[in-house]
Amino acid sequence: MNLKEKQTQLESILSHMGSVVVAYSGGVDSALLLAVATKVLGSRVVAATGESDSLPSREMEQAKMLALELGVEHKIIPTHEMEFENYLSNPQNRCYHCKTELYGQLRTIADDLKFENIVNGINLDDMDDYRPGILAAKEANVSSPLRDAGFNKQDIRDLARLIDLPVWGKPAAACLSSRVPFGQPITPEKLQMIEEAEDYLISFNFSQVRVRHHGDIARIELPPEEIPRLFSEKISDKIGLKFKKLGFKFVTIDIEGYRSGSFNPSLLNKNG
Repeated sequence: MNLKEKQTQLESILSHMGSVVVAYSGGVDSALLLAVATKVLGSRVVAATGESDSLPSREMEQAKMLALELGVEHKIIPTHEMEFENYLSNPQNRCYHCKTELYGQLRTIADDLKFENIVNGINLDDMDDYRPGILAAKEANVSSPLRDAGFNKQDIRDLARLIDLPVWGKPAAACLSSRVPFGQPITPEKLQMIEEAEDYLISFNFSQVRVRHHGDIARIELPPEEIPRLFSEKISDKIGLKFKKLGFKFVTIDIEGYRSGSFNPSLLNKNG
């Protein structure tokens, strides 16, 4: 199918749903789903965003702004994964526990509103990555209209651009806990360090950033073509000083550069 055909298919799927609660992070995938659902279903759409220590404040603010621009009711739902040992211990299926908590909260919203469906932004490309949250969605009867309509990530960006969605070119995002290696405990203090460190890097206009937390060591991932800027513009010393003030003892640059899910390679094809 071409993009227009996929768009028609997506609109048809949503139309038949009748009403939806959109699991909305503010990223491109869920934002496109929210925009198309709003076009098709109007007031029978509610966006819901889980709020916890693992969501960067910058992401929450951007999510609020876009929902306001789309004219969609936006519910901010405190989630409680940080209270669960099976999340804090950071097992390989950590995301399963997080999504199970989120979808449980969204089910309550859907039931209260008498809405028929909960939907998420999972797409075809997600099926090739290690995504334990997919199992949580299946168990919670959460639908994935983008995947079912045949969208991959490039399709999503292309359609978002075509309909002038302001986040069409937004870098990929993930929860802050994804910056901590599996098996190393998640703590609010670690997540705050990571968030402040990434905010600082973003202030230098890098297009994509990750700060991986390895105990005393901060491992910075940037697009490979942007790594030379750290030295040519003499900002590496500033970054080193800032990170050490945040609590890191050592700061390293990953020469392989940014890649999504860099802790995941040995876990591929285990979505359950």
